[in-house]
Amino acid sequence: MARKGKNNAAAAAAPAEEPVAAAADDAPAPEPRPPVEVLYCAVCSFPVEYCEFGSSLTRCKEWLKEKHSAQFDKYYSEEALQSKIGTLSLEQQVKLEKDTAKKEAKAEAKADAEMKKKMSSQVIIKRIERNKRKHITSIYGLEAFGIDLKKVAKQLASKFATGASVTKNPQGLDEIVVQGDVSDEILEMIEDEVGLLKGIPPDNVEIVEDKKKKGGD
Repeated sequence: MARKGKNNAAAAAAPAEEPVAAAADDAPAPEPRPPVEVLYCAVCSFPVEYCEFGSSLTRCKEWLKEKHSAQFDKYYSEEALQSKIGTLSLEQQVKLEKDTAKKEAKAEAKADAEMKKKMSSQVIIKRIERNKRKHITSIYGLEAFGIDLKKVAKQLASKFATGASVTKNPQGLDEIVVQGDVSDEILEMIEDEVGLLKGIPPDNVEIVEDKKKKGGD
């Protein structure tokens, strides 16, 4: 009996166990953060705060001022510019202005050259006779207007439910070949800017005939 009492006394002397701390999983979840909204420039496609690193800053600023005046004031108001260039020396400011002007002039010259090239480029739609009843239609010159030939071939194949593919013509130029005589329909699609066939001046499009010679195979 004395032994039992000794054990009871030891148990009474032992410190009480601390309650188990709440699991970390029980902690309240942090509030979700809304996604950051980024405004992209419609001219250079950069975020608007990075337009100055592109080659069309003047046009970027004009677009931003017209469409998002608050953002324009944030980056290009007199106060914002003074704050930005206040840490630059006069020499650095002059160099920055010259570099920006030079970059814009170069970009504008390139854009003008590309536009002149487009306006002088011809799209030839050729109706090719295979025999008295069968024809194919070839189109070349579309790439000068930034058009993806493979995608257009797929569009035409779906439109006319026929075969269409990109091949090389005898001059080594890429062209689209469509089974069947669909030259007039393709011209109408270009005029109406259907699907991918956009940005092509109708005056730059010509339909030509390529008839099979008599007595040929």
